[in-house]
Amino acid sequence: MITRDQISTVLEHPVYDTDGNKIGEAKHVFFDDVTGEPEWVSVSTGMFGTSESFVPIHDGTMVEDHLEVPFAKDKVKDAPNVDVDAGGHLSEEEEHRLYEHYGIDWDAAWQQADQHQAGGWARTETASQRGTAARGAPASDDAMTRSEEEMHVGVERRATGRARLRKYVVTEEVQKTVPVRHEEVRVEREPITDANRDAAMSGTDITEAEHEVILHEERPMVETETVPVERVRLGTEERTDEEIVRGEVRKERIEADLPDETNQGDR
Repeated sequence: MITRDQISTVLEHPVYDTDGNKIGEAKHVFFDDVTGEPEWVSVSTGMFGTSESFVPIHDGTMVEDHLEVPFAKDKVKDAPNVDVDAGGHLSEEEEHRLYEHYGIDWDAAWQQADQHQAGGWARTETASQRGTAARGAPASDDAMTRSEEEMHVGVERRATGRARLRKYVVTEEVQKTVPVRHEEVRVEREPITDANRDAAMSGTDITEAEHEVILHEERPMVETETVPVERVRLGTEERTDEEIVRGEVRKERIEADLPDETNQGDR
């Protein structure tokens, strides 16, 4: 159970669910008007903490430097949106909706409130409206605390596209010129001379005969060989651009109503 003395360690600290998932940052603590005990905490959720969800703080515990609540992250983020009035109070209808969302017995809460104050309704107020009293400062402190919101800008990484390498096979026609040789037959005649007379007279006088010559030619042959030619890969490079982010922050201003100087001189 979170006590009033622990409020300073709760505000602006992370809030986690029981599974260790971060829900957001604790922004405001609401107190029960009757018991004076912390009842609700608003948690900034969404991108850059632009949304606030209410979660019961009664069963929360401080674990090291963060608040742990017995509700799942999605349960807290899906809590009904409520509009806190100018006095920092939740309406009966809004708190009823929150009770139903978190499965808290509404009738039991009413009976508990009646035990403290008959017919009264236990409403809550923000820790910022209690000022330093919410942080354990004396209630008689006559100082006024001025607060303002700070805008925190972060970045998120998301996928913008996908690139891939794909290898496929195409067939191209290649033309090359290659010399090829072939043999052709020709008839050679030579006259009888003293040098070849003996060879010419070595045969029979008159007879039939045949002589055969085998002709040859070259034909082109094609074969292919697979050889590596290059390596291709995908790489990424990171570039930094600047973008202007605009938002609204609220600031408190303090004005002093001083007595009229003329009237003060007459006293």
